[in-house]
Amino acid sequence: MTLCPCDSGNPYQLCCEVYHLGTPAPTAEALMRSRYSAYALANSKPDLKDYLLCTWHPDSRPQDLNLEGEEAIKWLGLKVKQHQIIDDDNAVVAFVARFKYANNLGGKAERLQETSRFKRIDNRWFYVDGDYQ
Repeated sequence: MTLCPCDSGNPYQLCCEVYHLGTPAPTAEALMRSRYSAYALANSKPDLKDYLLCTWHPDSRPQDLNLEGEEAIKWLGLKVKQHQIIDDDNAVVAFVARFKYANNLGGKAERLQETSRFKRIDNRWFYVDGDYQ
């Protein structure tokens, strides 16, 4: 079994894949991890681009995502630093993700450190936006 890219230590089939196949993520952290996994697997599973767009809050969702060409990224690891529940329908997840640009795989890994905001609508969590550190 392949381990899940979200670094949970669980097999992908028992972790983020269930959300990618349509089960709503039960928490903002689970959604964040599943979105990270979708980004990490987007080259091998192109339908995950739709998952990323569908789990983005409608008020901040982009028209499209460019995950190829100069923008292509190889995701190397995820560490969730904090999952804070604000109220029943709002939460924040702080994380650090390591990556390399696909056109510079021999280069040094970079870090994306973000505090993301999530909102629950009709029992489904959505990524709203985030602040980069």
